[in-house]
Amino acid sequence: MARRRYSESSKRIITLIIGLCELILETFVYGWFWFKRYYPELSSVRISQDGYVLGNGIKYTMNGHIVVLLIYFMLLFFFSRTYGGLRVGYDKPLDVFLSQIFTLLIVNLISYFQLSLMRNWLVSVGPIVRVLFYELVLSFIWTYVVDYLYKRFIQMPRELLLISGDHPTDDIERKFGSRPDRFHITKRLNITSDMDILKKECLSKEYGGVIIWDIPTQKRNELVKFCYAHSIRMYIMPKITDVLVRGSDQLHLFDTPILLLREYSIKIEQRIIKRFIDIVCSLILIVLSSPVMLITAICVHLYDRGPVFYKQVRCTVGQKPFKIIKFRSMRQDAEKDGVARLASKNDSRITPIGNFIRAVRIDELPQLFNILKGEMSFIGPRPERPEIIEQYMEEMPEFAYRMKVKAGLAGYAQVYGKYNTTPYDKLKLDLFYIQNYSVWLDIKLMLLTAKILFTPDATEGIDENQITAMKKQSQENEN
Repeated sequence: MARRRYSESSKRIITLIIGLCELILETFVYGWFWFKRYYPELSSVRISQDGYVLGNGIKYTMNGHIVVLLIYFMLLFFFSRTYGGLRVGYDKPLDVFLSQIFTLLIVNLISYFQLSLMRNWLVSVGPIVRVLFYELVLSFIWTYVVDYLYKRFIQMPRELLLISGDHPTDDIERKFGSRPDRFHITKRLNITSDMDILKKECLSKEYGGVIIWDIPTQKRNELVKFCYAHSIRMYIMPKITDVLVRGSDQLHLFDTPILLLREYSIKIEQRIIKRFIDIVCSLILIVLSSPVMLITAICVHLYDRGPVFYKQVRCTVGQKPFKIIKFRSMRQDAEKDGVARLASKNDSRITPIGNFIRAVRIDELPQLFNILKGEMSFIGPRPERPEIIEQYMEEMPEFAYRMKVKAGLAGYAQVYGKYNTTPYDKLKLDLFYIQNYSVWLDIKLMLLTAKILFTPDATEGIDENQITAMKKQSQENEN
């Protein structure tokens, strides 16, 4: 029996309802422990041995209980939206579950301190730990069962028409092919075909969308206008100028729309707040991570009696060089040939200790001192080596645009890309960040960075036959 094809609006509504149902169930778990354990603890009054009053003897009406549970539900909703925990059916189930793990950890931690404030002293830890455990089990079962049912009865792969230019399409086809549950490229056409033939093909009911990939601007604009006029869904590869214009401000000086593209998009007040956050957060994290850094330093040194730290020249804002500090994860003679290269997949230069600390990003912790000194920021484009920047800029002069802001420990390209993402794609991702900067965007990326620590693809190295992440014919047509 043929499956019903749902509209995009219907699928979004179904996904939202599914997500809200999960949050309601998780709130119910918290509510159970609230009524059985925490409310009785808060409503009683006891005096500790030190003379502290434990519990305020508070008495809530039903409205008070509803407010407590509503606050918990809103926290779940906010962090689920931030991490992507409501995207069951759209994202891979493992990604959704990881998002839920971080959501539940943060929300229950906040709730624990909220309860402790209400009591004027720390409440029992056991119940909130059990809440977290039951919610994680519920989330795991819910995510995988609902994902299966969603793909079985609702989600159908969207048939796509790929229109490309001069460069090979292997890379983008591989990326779309990694989600066979959502996409299927049915047909491929080249922009050199007659435009009338391309437009006629776009109108075919056989496709649920068109991929417009790597084609000259003039022809691309013609196709985009045609598809938009006929309500055809498009997946478009943005060019660098598209990214820059997207971050512009709209002016209403005259009766003609004008876009203002600033020479420096991060305003002075934003830079002051950003620096304040960097100083405070780096100091806190240095203190909290000091035991981990001490143990790591001992392990790195004991493995081969070599130096603990690895200092390397990188470039920050204005292509200014500085020495980045990392825990050494490779052999001492990793670059004895004098050639600057990125780590490749299964790189033999990486030590066993190095494999572990790279996987969980512990090797990055010493960079907190770079942040404290003002050489880096928490969020910004990742700093590259001068030699690699020169290689990239030979083929792509626009790579220098990334250095309009201070380099970062983590960034937009790290959250939404991978270690081996091509320089051209990294540039566009980082320009999205630079042109759309806000303090909230920094906070969101800091929250999302914790998630990618447990995402294997994020640390995937380049191919063994590569020195940098630049691939042949990697830069798309900008004409």
